[in-house]
Amino acid sequence: MEELSVTRFVECSPETAWEVLADQQDQWFCPAPWRAEVVTQERRAGGRSLIVMHGPDGEEVPNEGVFLAWEDGRRFVTTDAMTAEFEPRDPFIIGIWEIEAEEDGTRFTARARHWSEEARQRHQDMGFEAGWGAMADQFKALCESRTPD
Repeated sequence: MEELSVTRFVECSPETAWEVLADQQDQWFCPAPWRAEVVTQERRAGGRSLIVMHGPDGEEVPNEGVFLAWEDGRRFVTTDAMTAEFEPRDPFIIGIWEIEAEEDGTRFTARARHWSEEARQRHQDMGFEAGWGAMADQFKALCESRTPD
């Protein structure tokens, strides 16, 4: 499998982690100084997902695709291989964002699955570890800054 992933142990309940994961993507989805704007989320398999990343110099990078799965309290899965109207696009990844109870906290894992070794390598060369690592750190900090459960 051509997968890249990041994971973090988060000191909060799975309920808090899910709330942040599902409802506060604008605060953790892309590494600062970039910011994310959640435009559309039809939270169901086949539903549209559109998040626009805004860069510090006015850049705009739309991330449009569909949800392949939405499992409340556990995970959601998206792909950019098609639009919500099921129009094929040049695919880059299947993104999987999930949480799982672990000891006195929650395990957060984000995965990027690619169609080929070349696509995985391109993503890695783009700075996957640094970018997705910063995203995971932002997610962890946001969860842990919440009022204890």
